[in-house]
Amino acid sequence: MTAASPAVACESVTHVYRDDAGSEVLALDCVDLVVRRGEAVALVGPSGAGKSTLLTMLAGLARPSTGRIRVNDHEVTTMSEGSLRRLRARDIGVVLQTPGRNLVPYATASENVIFAQRSGSLSRAQRRAEVTELLETVGLAEHMHRPARVLSGGQQQRLAVAVALAGRPTLLLADEPTSQLDRHTGDAVVELMLAARETRGTTLVVVTHDHHLSDALDAAYTIHDGTLKSGTWLPATGSEEEA
Repeated sequence: MTAASPAVACESVTHVYRDDAGSEVLALDCVDLVVRRGEAVALVGPSGAGKSTLLTMLAGLARPSTGRIRVNDHEVTTMSEGSLRRLRARDIGVVLQTPGRNLVPYATASENVIFAQRSGSLSRAQRRAEVTELLETVGLAEHMHRPARVLSGGQQQRLAVAVALAGRPTLLLADEPTSQLDRHTGDAVVELMLAARETRGTTLVVVTHDHHLSDALDAAYTIHDGTLKSGTWLPATGSEEEA
């Protein structure tokens, strides 16, 4: 890993899949994207444009039809499934759009966070304090002993963010992390993600329709019909502003 290398680099990433009718659909079309280490960027645009598809590929959860993706100097497009699992466990925090997919349903909120922690140099007391702090920040301290499966969708979403950050990832990939939250709680989640960037140098790549969130980040990239460009998508007019 070199100091100058980016956290994320996509080169001509294209993805084609077949829909239920058997027709080919172009989800991503020659996407080039570079995210510097410690940068916080938003992927914005209309639903179905390819934002979530790109995010899952950055996480190594899917592979493009053609092109290259590098994350922290690892070419994820050619790594084995075992190597990808180790990379995610070590370096990448992922918040998927369906919050329950991020969680162990029968485990409590605190246990989910504990499972995601890496031992590192923290003592047991420090790890427990970190669990409490994360859950307090996302407003779940009073629910820490409840199983994840009985939490509401919004509560599961907040817990998923806490779980993703518990492992102290170098890269956080989050798909619509504030979509089910009220403004106050959404602001707390945004502050938590940005605090990880400030204190640990965590790189953030966030898919969002929330302009309040995208405006808080360093840059926004619009994906529309599978193509990517710099700027903010404005659904009311269909126009874009240069970032």
